[in-house]
Amino acid sequence: MNILIAEDEQDLRELVKLHLLKEGFKVYEAENGLDALNILNKTEINLAILDVMMPVMDGFSLIKSIRETSEIPVIFLTARGEDTDKILGLGLGADDYVVKPFSPVELIARVNAQLRRYLKYSNNEKRQDNIIVGNLVLDKDSCTVCKNNINLELNAKEYKILELLMSSPGKVYTKKQLYETVWQDTYYGDDNTIMVHISHLRDKIEDDQKNPKYLKTIRGIGYKLERV
Repeated sequence: MNILIAEDEQDLRELVKLHLLKEGFKVYEAENGLDALNILNKTEINLAILDVMMPVMDGFSLIKSIRETSEIPVIFLTARGEDTDKILGLGLGADDYVVKPFSPVELIARVNAQLRRYLKYSNNEKRQDNIIVGNLVLDKDSCTVCKNNINLELNAKEYKILELLMSSPGKVYTKKQLYETVWQDTYYGDDNTIMVHISHLRDKIEDDQKNPKYLKTIRGIGYKLERV
């Protein structure tokens, strides 16, 4: 896990870094907000510890920039303990607020707690981007399909057909619905185009195309993906 510390007090920065390294984290350091932003733009950071009062760019300005592109946990580390500052920091998207002087052990505990919450949330989001039917796994984020952990080589139309069918296993889609959804054009009864793509898709997802387990033809109506 990569942790960024943005703090202009070198002694304090070194103290926090030492405790993070003991926990097995990889630590990146910045002594002002602009340097921290440059690190964030170039490196995958999993959590940021930011001082509010920093030269060049303060912590409040920095978190505004972070929240434009990222939802990583942010912990403010500052000598300013006024409620208005806490409310402002949390309102801008900070996840926690630690007032100096503080216990390094407490800070590490807060870091670990925020990372657990973030990773749990990220994993839930990732699972929501996956559609699983039997041994087929469709990843919406990367537009890929795997069967038994082996990536299948699908063209764009095959992927779109499978995504539609896997999104509602057991639901029968008419040829018209398939064509107009996937090709985004008016359907004039061109069965052959759909049949060719369905045949190629079966070649790739079925163990036996003649006895398909997943992709079933509903004669005279259309197709469905069987619940497996």
